[in-house]
Amino acid sequence: MDQALDPVFLRRRKHIRLAAGALLFVALVAACWGINRLLRPSVAASDIVVSTVRKGDVASTVNASGVVIPVHEEVVASPAASRVFRVHAKPGQQVKAGELLLELDDRDVRLALDALKEQLAQQENRINLLKLELDQKHKTLASSIELLELDLLSARARQERNQKLRQSGLVSGEDLLASELNVKRTEIQLRQQREQIADSRRATAGSIDAANLQKAILTKQIAQQERLLAQTRVSAPFAGMLTTLVQEEGASVAAGQLLARVSEMNNYRVEATLSDFHARLLTPSQKVRVEQNGEILAGRVHTILPEIQNGTVKLLVDLEQPHNPLLRNKMRVDVNIVTEQKTGALVLDAGAAFNGSGPQPAFAVRDGVARKTTLQLGGGDGKLVEVLSGARPGERFIVSDTKAFANLDSIRITN
Repeated sequence: MDQALDPVFLRRRKHIRLAAGALLFVALVAACWGINRLLRPSVAASDIVVSTVRKGDVASTVNASGVVIPVHEEVVASPAASRVFRVHAKPGQQVKAGELLLELDDRDVRLALDALKEQLAQQENRINLLKLELDQKHKTLASSIELLELDLLSARARQERNQKLRQSGLVSGEDLLASELNVKRTEIQLRQQREQIADSRRATAGSIDAANLQKAILTKQIAQQERLLAQTRVSAPFAGMLTTLVQEEGASVAAGQLLARVSEMNNYRVEATLSDFHARLLTPSQKVRVEQNGEILAGRVHTILPEIQNGTVKLLVDLEQPHNPLLRNKMRVDVNIVTEQKTGALVLDAGAAFNGSGPQPAFAVRDGVARKTTLQLGGGDGKLVEVLSGARPGERFIVSDTKAFANLDSIRITN
């Protein structure tokens, strides 16, 4: 016959079953957790950069590309079409003021100068001849006037005698009339001679003035040719660095062609170029940060060039340290133009995770997990970016590139 099981044995078997079920449940939960950890995306902490929200000072800046240029630079151009006769210097060397750089062929200039000097000599000779002719005419006319004056005295004396004789009836009326006419004729001849002197003086003076005008023109042309002759010896306008020079002897050069460029040494400014989209934000005297290899130089906007070319605007920046030894001519630099300055704002380190201002997706880091959220960002200066809303001080966010997991809502961070 079947016997009833011992109650103690039944309780023990029940306890064993409950324990086995509990162990099975724990094992199942652990397996699910492990699978979840294996399948859930993760990123190594060493592969990301995390920044903490904090209060700080931030500037809104506009980025531009810049190039270092000398504050003072002069170019020497060819005065006329010629060719390079002899070169005395090399680009890159330091030169003194007035130092000879190169010589141009001056034969054509000398020939033109000699021709002008000959024309000037001819004009001077012509002026002397006109003056001599005027003197001779004056002498001849003066002699004629003296003779006519004598004739007039004689005619008047004869007229007076005839008038007296006429009263006595010793001279006919015809003789008296003839003597009166002779006086008038002589007076007219004398007046004509005097007018002729004035006319000849005016005519000769006009010819001399025309000759003097031509002489003045020739004198100016000679002075110009002498300047051209002096400019065929190309010299340094001031002490500095010779940055450009035509070096090929015998090379033809056109009038106005660049021959040499001399730049002032250790005195620089920056020429910045940026999109004309930001032109409305630019004003003279704005603060500027010029960066090169981690070195930041302060400056201010000096001039905003009015012309816009190919959608870009240029401006000149004066540096607080224009003699900084790190600066080199034509060096490329990064230029940050400060458009607004804020103090005590919430800030994060700038990074590839952010692009401009406005609402931005961001990953907040907490308890080893990065969860996606949205931040409202303001301006930045390339180092810091302002957080307008969406975060509180002390919260941490990934600021490095998040494109690899941008489509995920959360990601696990592993050590």
